Amino acid sequence: MPTFLDIGVLDLLGHLYIFGFGACVGSFLNVCILRIPLDISVIHPSSRCSCGIAIPIYHNIPILSWFILLGKASCCNQRYSFRYPFVEFLTAAFFTIQWSLFSAPLIYVSFIFTFILIVVTFIDLDHLIIPDRFSIGGAILGILLSFCIPEMHAVLEPGIQGQFVSAFKALIGVLVGTGICYWLRALFEILLGKEAMGEGDVKFLGCVGAFCGWQGTLFSLFGGAFIGLVCILPILAINRILGKRDHDPMIPFGPMLAFGAWLQFHFFRDWTNNYFENIYQIVVLN
Repeated sequence: MPTFLDIGVLDLLGHLYIFGFGACVGSFLNVCILRIPLDISVIHPSSRCSCGIAIPIYHNIPILSWFILLGKASCCNQRYSFRYPFVEFLTAAFFTIQWSLFSAPLIYVSFIFTFILIVVTFIDLDHLIIPDRFSIGGAILGILLSFCIPEMHAVLEPGIQGQFVSAFKALIGVLVGTGICYWLRALFEILLGKEAMGEGDVKFLGCVGAFCGWQGTLFSLFGGAFIGLVCILPILAINRILGKRDHDPMIPFGPMLAFGAWLQFHFFRDWTNNYFENIYQIVVLN
């Protein structure tokens, strides 16, 4: 029979394994972030330096290589961005947190969802776009996973009935997410006289709805707006003080939606579901 110490060691080794696995996934995410907007295959060619020389495996160790090489390419001594190890560490940290929160099969869903959210975040930061393969494709994938894994939407009905109920909840999440985001976008354009939210954000919120349900889309939308205000207002205030009204930055909304969605799925899912259930009880049943 394993002792308490043995269990602790095994648990630590499990977390270290997941951290390392997440770092490797993060390395692949860096490839996706760089190549997908440029319509370049993420499989071929292998990782290369900006000078065109292939990066050897021993110089492509997630997180560690950047520090070992002091942030410089071994082939041409050019500096490369700290964002590479940051994305790898972020993915590893998120995967480790999820490993502590969930058990199979929901943990695999959380890994996939995190994969999508991180890629969307950094592509939107770089190019102000959200590729359809992650918004529309993510929504379709979320519905399929909901059918296969009803636990995504806390469905308790057994068998095929529960699977269809879960998939229907995912579909409602897609429709509610895109619908609300579309009308808010139209309203902001009327009030502000310019586009305040991109079409990619509208479609991306459909992906969030497929994974988080309609309650999650509302949390992500308004939570993302709150995060945006916290980030944007200091920058706008500084520009006003310095008289640089024409230097207001173009800040994408996708990363804020993604962060709100990640928080909802992992920490606030039960809270949001109970909150809206209480509202339903008060408004409809009383």
